[in-house]
Amino acid sequence: MDESRAALDADALLAELDSLLRVALARIGEGAKAPPGPQIGVKELLLVGLKNEIEASEEAAMWLVGERDPDLKLGLARQCGDEAKHYRLIADRLREIGADLSGYDPLAGGHSAMFRYLKSLETPVERIAAGPFAREALAQVRNDVFADFCEAKGDLATARLYRDIIGPDEVFHHELGRRMLRRYAVTAEDQDRARRAVARTLQIAEELQELHRLKQGISSAPGC
Repeated sequence: MDESRAALDADALLAELDSLLRVALARIGEGAKAPPGPQIGVKELLLVGLKNEIEASEEAAMWLVGERDPDLKLGLARQCGDEAKHYRLIADRLREIGADLSGYDPLAGGHSAMFRYLKSLETPVERIAAGPFAREALAQVRNDVFADFCEAKGDLATARLYRDIIGPDEVFHHELGRRMLRRYAVTAEDQDRARRAVARTLQIAEELQELHRLKQGISSAPGC
């Protein structure tokens, strides 16, 4: 870390982080548009969505317990509940299209590298930057790509689920991250923590996206 770096005002920091997001998310969004393998359809991608949602719910839950700031604690509680709601809605949609989820465990293969990274974060500013701010912005991009994929496949109901219900919730979570960064990313040290957390979250997302495409033929998958 550059110890001589001066702290920025909140608007300047958010502009810097927004620029980092724009560049990375444009690249990730284009990569997500690659056609999935022939064995991958809406059902298979919704199953990916189930794992993402349960991990996002756990992430918010484990963080809110240790927070003392009521605004942040309640914001994380709202996110936890939203992600659980998304899980139930996706599960309902899977059943509507004929999937049998009896006995299904979305975490049977273990938690993702993204979850393990987020779990390792120890300070509020890192958690805010990586989770609500960066990961939820990432979810918006991926969900838009997935909704387009569903529409191309003629599955308008799933596309509406993501555009009309899940999408607005992710916008709320990202805006929570923006608001909380104004409060927590004040010192030069915490601003550097935020920068590193955003950059690492985006790096892991891109690495996982490419890994899943190459090994499992998965692309156009939803976020959380």
